[in-house]
Amino acid sequence: MATSGKRKRSCSSGILNLCQREVGFLSPRTFAHRAGASEDLVLRLGIDRKLSKHEGCVNTVSLNADGNILVSGSDDRTVILWDWAVGSVRISFNSGHKNNVFQARFMPYTGDRTIVTSAADGEVRLAQLREGGQVAVKLLAEHDGAVHKVAIEPGSPHVFFSCGEDGLVRHFDLRSKSSTKLFICRSFTSSIAYMSLVNLNAIAIDPRNPNFFAVAGADDYARVYDIRKYKWDGSTNCGHPYDCFCPPHLIDHTEGITGLAYSDTSELLASYINEFIYLFPKDQGLGSNPVAAFLELDDDSDDKSEVDATSLSPIDTNVRPGLRVYKGHRNRNTVKGVSFFGPNCEYVASGSDCGRIFIWRKKDGELLRAMEGDKYVVNCIESHPYTTMIASSGMENDVKIWVPNTKEPAQTVNLDEFLMTSRLDSDFDNEDEYDCDNDSDDDDNDDDHDSDDDDDDASFGDGDDDIDIDDNDMDYYTHFNNWP
Repeated sequence: MATSGKRKRSCSSGILNLCQREVGFLSPRTFAHRAGASEDLVLRLGIDRKLSKHEGCVNTVSLNADGNILVSGSDDRTVILWDWAVGSVRISFNSGHKNNVFQARFMPYTGDRTIVTSAADGEVRLAQLREGGQVAVKLLAEHDGAVHKVAIEPGSPHVFFSCGEDGLVRHFDLRSKSSTKLFICRSFTSSIAYMSLVNLNAIAIDPRNPNFFAVAGADDYARVYDIRKYKWDGSTNCGHPYDCFCPPHLIDHTEGITGLAYSDTSELLASYINEFIYLFPKDQGLGSNPVAAFLELDDDSDDKSEVDATSLSPIDTNVRPGLRVYKGHRNRNTVKGVSFFGPNCEYVASGSDCGRIFIWRKKDGELLRAMEGDKYVVNCIESHPYTTMIASSGMENDVKIWVPNTKEPAQTVNLDEFLMTSRLDSDFDNEDEYDCDNDSDDDDNDDDHDSDDDDDDASFGDGDDDIDIDDNDMDYYTHFNNWP
C-alpha cells in the first residue's frame, strides 16, 4: 500500500510540473530535470532498440554532452558513433588498437570530433573526426598493462587522465605532444617493490572540484589525489593520496575495486569485487594514511573486520556513519563500472554477472529494478545527461537503449525475494550456490559445471572460476580469455 501511495504522489507531482511548465511557471530545463528524476519513469524503463554492428563484446558506451550521439568500443577494435534515437551509424572506424577497446570518450567542447580511447594493449589513443568522414588516429602513450578507464576533466577540451594495470597514472594535455607520468600507485602495507604495485581498474574526477581525482584497483582502497600537489618540473610528485576510502570491515578482506563514480556533491561510489557497492560521503574518508587511521579507531572497531557485509542495512551507521550499501548484483568475473543515474544523481546503476541491470534509489539503497540486459554479463551502463534514458552493453555484440516505454510501471524489487528466486547465496565464498542466470534457453551458458559441457575449460579472474565451454560458448570464452 505504501508503494502505491508513493506512485500516486509521484504521478500528481508530475501532472503539477507539466501544468506549471505549460503556463510558464516552470522553465523547460527545470521540467526536464524533474522529469528525468521521476521514479515512475525509472519503473517504466524497457528496451527501445538494440544497436547492432559490432562483431565482438561491447566494452564501453558513452554519450556526448548533448546526449544525441553515442560512442561505443568493442573487442573487434572498432569505434562506432551512433545516432541512437533512430539506431543508425554515423561513423565507424578502426581504433588502431591491437586488442580489445575498453574505453572511448568524447572530449567536451570539440564539436564531437575528438575522441580518446584506451584498450587491453595498454595504449591510449586519440581519434580526430575530419570533414568527409575521415578519421585520423594517433598513439598518445602506452602503459605496461591494460588501460580500462580514462577520466575527462569536466569542461576541458584538452585535459584527461588514464590509469593502467601497471599502476601508473598519466596526465594528458592535448595541447602538448607528450603525456606526464604522475605516479605509480603502491600498496600501503607491502614493503616488497614488485608486490607493492596496485593494478588499477578505475579513475574518476570530482565534478565539483576537478583538482581531485580518485583511482582504485586490486586492493582495498579508493584513493583520492590532489593534482595541485604535482610540480610540473618533476621535482616532486603527487603519489601520496589526499584521502582514502574503504569500509572498515573490508580492510584486508577484499579482492579490490572495479568501478568508481563521483556524484554531483562529491560523494564517491565504489564497486567491490565479490562484494557490494558502497557510497562514501566526502567527509568520511580514512585520511592519507588509512592503515594508521584504522588502528586508531575506537574500541568498538576491534570487531569491524568480522562484520558480515550481507547483514548491513542500506544505510548503516554501525560500521561507519553515513556509509550506504547497494546490494543484489554480482561483480566477480569482469571489470564492471558503476554509475549514477538522474540529473542530480538520484539513482545508482550497475551491471552484473547475472546479465541484469540493477538500479537502486541512492538515498536509501532500495533496489528498484533488476532488468535482464544481456545473455551473460552487463559491464557498462551510461545514462543520458538530462533525460530518462540509459545505454547498456556487455558480453553480447550490441548496445541496448532503455527508455520509459512500458504502459505499467514495474513493481519495485523485494531484495530478499529476488535473491531467493535467483538462488543467490549471501556468502560470496560459496560460488556454486551463487547462480544468477536469466532462466532463458542459453545452450548451457549458465556457469553450472554441467556434465554435458566439454572438457576444455577457461580460467579467468582469480584462477578458480573454471567454466566448461561448448562451441556455442566461444564468444563468451574468447572475451574473458582476452582480459589480462
